[in-house]
Amino acid sequence: MLGAPQPTITQAPEADAVLPTKHGEFRIRAFRDPNNGKEHCIVYVGDLSQGTPLVRLHSECLTGDAFGSQRCDCGPQLDASLKAIQESGHGAVVYLRQEGRGIGLFAKMQAYALQDDGLDTLDANLALGLPGDARRYDFAAEMLYAMGVNQVELVTNNPDKRQQLIDNGIGVANRVPIIVGQCSHNRSYMSTKASRMGHILPV
Repeated sequence: MLGAPQPTITQAPEADAVLPTKHGEFRIRAFRDPNNGKEHCIVYVGDLSQGTPLVRLHSECLTGDAFGSQRCDCGPQLDASLKAIQESGHGAVVYLRQEGRGIGLFAKMQAYALQDDGLDTLDANLALGLPGDARRYDFAAEMLYAMGVNQVELVTNNPDKRQQLIDNGIGVANRVPIIVGQCSHNRSYMSTKASRMGHILPV
């Protein structure tokens, strides 16, 4: 109404809001890592402090998550995880800004070019003088702690995620496999994850 008094914000709102999606309504909470300034988020449903929520640790993949790239299985994993968590009514995706297994978008594209010339995903990273997998999950554990989580059912094929959570004080009651998104374009990628990086995948 014209001339009506405008509300005054006296305190910054908490970085937590409703997030409607094609899978249903979630909430999303943003976090900033004080050590490096990176911003991450948890997309969740239900009270995570109760029981043992279904949790997926998902590292950012612009090409797969946003553009639907079939060079990896990241996009289908994110989609399937959100669907499963919504159906369970109790769980979260911890979305971590560590693109390209932690090497960043620019280096990831350099690694893609080397893969186009015949290197597998691990050797491409190593050829650039970078780790095969530079991701860390210590701040993911802190984010879960902030939500009142002490134990999870972890959606992953990667034993390193499970171990890093345990090492940082989050119990893993159960590992939930996620086998989606395999196609002719990522056959080598999937094979390398299974044979050289320890991921638990059907050969």
